[in-house]
Amino acid sequence: MQLFFEVVLPIIAVFGVGFLLQRIRVLDVKSLATTSIYIFMPALVFTSLYESSFNQGYTIIIIFAFFLLFAMVMVNKVLAYIFKWPQSVESGSILTTAFMNGGNYGVPVMIFSLGEAAIPYAVFFMVLQSLIMNFFGVYYASRSTSGFVRAFKTIFKMPATYAAILAFVLQAIPWEIPSAAYSTLTMVGDAAIPLMMVMLGMQLASITSLNFNWQVISSAVVTRMLLSPALAFLFIWIIPVDPIIGSVIVIVAAMPSAATTTMFAIEFDTEPDLVSSITLVTTLISIVSVTVLLNILA
Repeated sequence: MQLFFEVVLPIIAVFGVGFLLQRIRVLDVKSLATTSIYIFMPALVFTSLYESSFNQGYTIIIIFAFFLLFAMVMVNKVLAYIFKWPQSVESGSILTTAFMNGGNYGVPVMIFSLGEAAIPYAVFFMVLQSLIMNFFGVYYASRSTSGFVRAFKTIFKMPATYAAILAFVLQAIPWEIPSAAYSTLTMVGDAAIPLMMVMLGMQLASITSLNFNWQVISSAVVTRMLLSPALAFLFIWIIPVDPIIGSVIVIVAAMPSAATTTMFAIEFDTEPDLVSSITLVTTLISIVSVTVLLNILA
């Protein structure tokens, strides 16, 4: 219970503040998300990666991210075949199981539970997951129309993509960023995580229409909250990794469905009510499941 009060409860409390604020004032979440994506997130990505050294751990994270993605897609295709889901339901299930909330939720959990040593890996995973989600997520949400083309274009519209590239480029050249400029970037980046946490609560509060198809929801919950972390444990058992990186991999794999997938589902009309329902249910279940997981890792 100590980890619940020290790690999970403070994070849930911040989510709750965002949830209550949105219920009381009904703010424009899209504008806040745009501010986060174009200002705060790039600053956090740049400073975190600029201060870290690219090592084998990052390569392992990349390998795991794609391993988990394709494993989740294949599981959903099998489930769609068994239960005879239409393509829209299959796509909705893929959106909610293959793409986890490694940013708004995962990064705070890793920082609170693992400490500052996990920050570069947590942020790198967040950026990588964002790129994967903005390509494959958009593809599966819109594959009935121009999925591939739109997905490819979406990646290059994300400022975090360029912030990550710039961080690694500046690391490789003998030039130091002026302290005044870097301190400003650090200040803006430090605000990104609490902003993302509040924003997740607001996104959950903005869910107005639900579709409790329990066959799909229960399949998605088991896949996202049980099978995904189980695959992460299997991965780090097969491929020995640094304990910090291993913990990052497992924690990210155990996160609930990404709230961003709801926006994709709404934009491309891919079972938005079902996607919203799965996102809400997995987030609520994560209060218990993440606590249990952190005790296992501890």
